[in-house]
Amino acid sequence: MPDLAFVLNERPVEIEVAPHALLVDVLRDHLGHTGTKVGCGTGECGACTVLLDGRPVNSCLVLAVRVGGRRVVTIEGLAADGGLHPLQQAFMDHGAVQCGYCTPGMILSAKALLDTCPAPSEAEIREGMAGNLCRCTGYAKIVQAIGAVAHALACSSRTASPGA
Repeated sequence: MPDLAFVLNERPVEIEVAPHALLVDVLRDHLGHTGTKVGCGTGECGACTVLLDGRPVNSCLVLAVRVGGRRVVTIEGLAADGGLHPLQQAFMDHGAVQCGYCTPGMILSAKALLDTCPAPSEAEIREGMAGNLCRCTGYAKIVQAIGAVAHALACSSRTASPGA
């Protein structure tokens, strides 16, 4: 079995994995990161979304050996200093969480969206979240939560910039 070394949630990881092991299974079954959910297993639902070098990927489609030397972020890696990430808090505040199964993947996709497009329109939010399916919420509250974080980040960056 090959040795696999990568960075998971800002911490180095070394693990032996089978050549055919999927990233979702290694994260959940071997590293205990159960926030990454197994949904469809075909890359359609987005429940298994993680960030790979900052980009959202369906971990059910990624061979674990492909992440060697790279950075992986799971939902467990977003919270800092014992507090929730602003997206996690916004999902709660806006009622964007119902059963919660899709939520980790949704939040990671939203983070990637806001990292590349800090002030998205509603249409851009909906397009950015198109790879994540939710059977419970109807998406309106998810879009509102992401929009609220984008607005808050924009306001804080204007406040932090002198002369803005």
